Amino acid sequence: MKVDIVSPGIYTYGSLVLGGILKEKGHAVSITRKLESHGNATLLSLFSTLQLLDPKIIKFVASREDVYVGGPVGMCPEMVLGELDAKAVVIGEGEEIVSDLVMRGPEDLPGVAYKQDGKVIKTPPQPVVSLDHTVPLIPEDLSQQSVRGANIYIETHRGCLGNCTFCQVPRFFGRSIRSRSIENIVAEVQEMKRRGVRRVAVSGGTGSLFGYRSSINRDAFVEMLRSLSSILGKRNLSVPDMRVDLVDEEVLSAIRDYTIGWVFFGLETGSERILRAMRKGVSVKDNREAIQLAKSLGVRVGGSFIVGYPGESRQDFEETMDFAEEAMLDDVFVSIAEPIPGTPLASQTLAVPEDELCLYQEHCGDAKALRLSEAEARCFELMLHAESCKPVPRAITNDLYNTFLAEAKGQGRDIRRVIELLKKYREHV
Repeated sequence: MKVDIVSPGIYTYGSLVLGGILKEKGHAVSITRKLESHGNATLLSLFSTLQLLDPKIIKFVASREDVYVGGPVGMCPEMVLGELDAKAVVIGEGEEIVSDLVMRGPEDLPGVAYKQDGKVIKTPPQPVVSLDHTVPLIPEDLSQQSVRGANIYIETHRGCLGNCTFCQVPRFFGRSIRSRSIENIVAEVQEMKRRGVRRVAVSGGTGSLFGYRSSINRDAFVEMLRSLSSILGKRNLSVPDMRVDLVDEEVLSAIRDYTIGWVFFGLETGSERILRAMRKGVSVKDNREAIQLAKSLGVRVGGSFIVGYPGESRQDFEETMDFAEEAMLDDVFVSIAEPIPGTPLASQTLAVPEDELCLYQEHCGDAKALRLSEAEARCFELMLHAESCKPVPRAITNDLYNTFLAEAKGQGRDIRRVIELLKKYREHV
């Protein structure tokens, strides 16, 4: 069977893996970032709730009768099937069922949702027995893709020990850690390099959870980085995303020795109260000590912050500003709290009256003339502040100012659209 995989805008790792599995099963498979398909069946890989509101994606799905949707949006299949005229949605992991799905449709398969007589039928998902898989389908232009500096993020494990209210990972993959074998990962990266891929990032939510059993498996983590570095060279390997409570001197030294030498911590806030509300499981002190340890070992540190979380006061935000100034991070990413379907934050956001959410409150402070919501103003203010707090401060030019302003406004607009969609499917999210 001819199967087209459509991964709009970005080749997602999951779409490449499914492509490799289908090819091994004897299907004729192609993959594209464009909204076009000429196959007998179409797999559509979607990673963002906003993609369900994209008019081009809606039109594309409506133009075909054979579209199966997969990816993180499958956390709320009712929403997907309500917004897109898809044949079915994969709930969770699709490796075990993808070939049968395209061959005979969703009926009687585990881990799918589809409409029957106007009602959504859902079957319980089936976890993948082993994460080791055949070599992914590698498109010719993958080497031209750049996602945070990497051509592709590869998956080394699934699951997360954390319970952050805003994160989909433990809800999508579970809180038990399942890892691939080092041999399987190495073979994959060797083939990617042979096909022209230069820069690879190790994903999985928190890189140091690779090989985890009852504690961090430092030997496995170090061996994995050493092996991949020998293939790609340390300047082309990164393992950016880490929890501050899952790093130590050995883990950070390996990142320094075998990768580009960066780590990106999910710091989120400088407020103890908001960290507890987010169920981060760490303290401001933990964040501070992890940053200090990384810097002492010669690892450059970036950090992400979330503003506008339900219940965040101006005092909480000021504590975040103070923390960013103290931390002197090499890079900073700021986002407004986004309620992703299937997360506690989604339910919490719907339970709070709009006028109590910063995203709907008019900002009346120094940036009042910019006509921002309070959440947008905090996002904009922290982005500007973080630039001046870097070890080498960056001059705020008019272009940079306008870029940050547009980013804050854009985030606010997009998240309000997501909230409206959540309201529409309130009973399912």
